[in-house]
Amino acid sequence: MCSTELSEGLLSILRKLKSVPDQEVRILLLGLDNAGKTTLLKQLASEDISHITPTQGFNIKSVQSQGFKLNVWDIGGQRKIRPYWRNYFENTDVLIYVIDSADRKRFEETGQELAELLDEEKLSGVPVLIFANKQDLFTASPASEIAEGLNLHTIRDRVWQIQSCSALTGEGVQDGMNWVCKNVNAKKK
Repeated sequence: MCSTELSEGLLSILRKLKSVPDQEVRILLLGLDNAGKTTLLKQLASEDISHITPTQGFNIKSVQSQGFKLNVWDIGGQRKIRPYWRNYFENTDVLIYVIDSADRKRFEETGQELAELLDEEKLSGVPVLIFANKQDLFTASPASEIAEGLNLHTIRDRVWQIQSCSALTGEGVQDGMNWVCKNVNAKKK
């Protein structure tokens, strides 16, 4: 999928949200360092993804279209930054959690971080999309295996979805964002 298809896809998503005029959507994009959060964010914003460096603080991208403002907050995932994640929880409409599907050594660590996020009071009931990223790599675990390993089936207090994707190629990203928009609308009603 090329960048223009993604940006057109994002515009179509924003059009679907149009049922609530001037709706602002706050999306929190979290995950361990090197999971692909910034690549995903740049892919959504149709920006160049050839030179991405680790996020030391945060990136925010806002897309304005037809009375909608989609604010995506990409917070760095290094261990020393994670305690600051809670400063961004307020007023979050959707949590997108990105997992490096090829980094099996860190599945336990990423699972612990996700579990802590799901226990956060300020994120209570917030829809969660888990992107099983880097599916373009031969060593990537399938989303179903990751879901089972993280016991996602035990999540009962919110809607959630795990979506296979590749932030690099854009594959699966649109499907995930369609889910986000459908569930943001459901939450905001």
